Amino acid sequence: MKVFLVNPACLDQRIDDEDSSSVSMGLFYLGAFLKEKNINVRIVNLADGNAPASYFTDLLKKEKPDLVGVSVLNSTRFSAMEAVSQAKEIDPCVKTVFGGVGATFLVNHFFSACPFLDYIVKGEGELTFFELLEYIESGDACFPDHVKGLAFKRDGKICETKKRELIKDLDSLPKPGKYFDLQHLSLSRGCPGNCTFCGSPAFWGRANVRFHSHRWFVDHIELLIKRGFHHFYVSDDTFTMDKKRVSKVCDEIIARGLDITWVAISRVDFLDHEILFKMRMAGCTQISFGVESGSEQIRKILGKPVKKERIIKAFNMTVSHGILTRAYFIYGSPEESEETIAQTMELITSIKPLGALFYMLVLFPGTALYQRLIKRGEINDDIWNEKIEDIPWFQLDNDLDFEKIRDFGERLRNSFYSNLSEFADKIDLMDIKELYPCHADFLSRLAMTFSHGDYARNRDVKNSIATAEKLYNRALSYCHNARAYLGLGMLKQKKREFSKAVTILETGLQYFSEDKDLNICMAVCLMNLGRFKQALNYLEKFESHVDVEPYIKACRERGV
Repeated sequence: MKVFLVNPACLDQRIDDEDSSSVSMGLFYLGAFLKEKNINVRIVNLADGNAPASYFTDLLKKEKPDLVGVSVLNSTRFSAMEAVSQAKEIDPCVKTVFGGVGATFLVNHFFSACPFLDYIVKGEGELTFFELLEYIESGDACFPDHVKGLAFKRDGKICETKKRELIKDLDSLPKPGKYFDLQHLSLSRGCPGNCTFCGSPAFWGRANVRFHSHRWFVDHIELLIKRGFHHFYVSDDTFTMDKKRVSKVCDEIIARGLDITWVAISRVDFLDHEILFKMRMAGCTQISFGVESGSEQIRKILGKPVKKERIIKAFNMTVSHGILTRAYFIYGSPEESEETIAQTMELITSIKPLGALFYMLVLFPGTALYQRLIKRGEINDDIWNEKIEDIPWFQLDNDLDFEKIRDFGERLRNSFYSNLSEFADKIDLMDIKELYPCHADFLSRLAMTFSHGDYARNRDVKNSIATAEKLYNRALSYCHNARAYLGLGMLKQKKREFSKAVTILETGLQYFSEDKDLNICMAVCLMNLGRFKQALNYLEKFESHVDVEPYIKACRERGV
């Protein structure tokens, strides 16, 4: 049997969001599970905007899959329905399956809205999907009532089988990196939180948090390193919920000498100095926290009853270890007002995040807020027939409107970006010698965002170049760092102060003689000074690199 596992595209186009174009972790796990069963599986990413419009139909005609399974989010449901429609039009005998959080909470809606849909896999998908494949391959004329966690139509009526038990031993699952290229990792499934805007509690169950062993997790990292990856996104809802396990993960990464960087998500009440130290030494460069609001009352409404003091402490602890702090904020929540927005702006200046994302509160099926409105009869699932990705809360709140919410969002973003340089100036790092190389790495990374990254391009960020220069120099006060020398050299280069740039780069190359970027930057400075033959000395060691060829050619032509 040949199976397509499809990652559909979002309804609304994103300006710049890598997550929306990434294949979901669930599809990689499912694909690996099926491959272990010797099933012919292909993952098809329809969220990749580079593919032509006819890509999927051409692929269907060429490959002729027997089954098309689609991982559905609320935002991707129209692309998902279009995918199974195309599959059925090309081959009416192909079986079509939906799975994922979007399908799990909208079973009735999808069978009504999508006549080309045969089955829905509810919840955790590996075992249910495989048993469904076995049933289809058997040619059994009866309906698959024996397959737990499944929904289908029988004589025009929707049938749902018994609930599927969750997989107790996550290590029994194959490692996706054995078969696929990916950078997202997962140590656990589930979350102990009870956020009312999130579908995780209902999808997994709060009491059903399960973990991979630390060795399984690090073995998976090693597989992916062999595939050429050295930076990873740890996608757990709360990575640090089991601090002892995370500590073992970090110890294992360090013991194996794995040269990697990674980012994670945590809660402010699941951290301490010991775990932060180990995470940083093991390559963690950023932790994102769901702060949500500066209002304690709104945090309670959103299921995050955390005290302000605990939030501030977590941000201070994290950044003190040389880990970039990123905050998620939600605005336009129930009881949002001028006062609560002011409280959030005040909290921003207190926690001094070095990255921030601001989201308008929206509702999805499966979340506690959505279910409350369903029970009160204020909305129903028919709303998803409309071409919308979500339901903004303000549309259902008499005290809020679009203009007010837009103003709230603009003020919050300005509060962050206009103070960002000051936040960077006030970074307080722990004076622990073991962390000095990490501090230099952290400060130079942050500096690069101010000099050549997102913050350099953001007009609301004040004094970005001056901030970058301070950070580069501060990085070098801890130890020699190639990125810091490069950044300072490029800043001088940008000012056309090529001789000063050469002096800085010469120092850097004393310690990092084989660093490609430092060598190229040095060569470019020398070329601008007319010293082409000297520039060649820095370029020829990288002659086999395609991106260096134009510089070498220019030097040889002009250095005669």
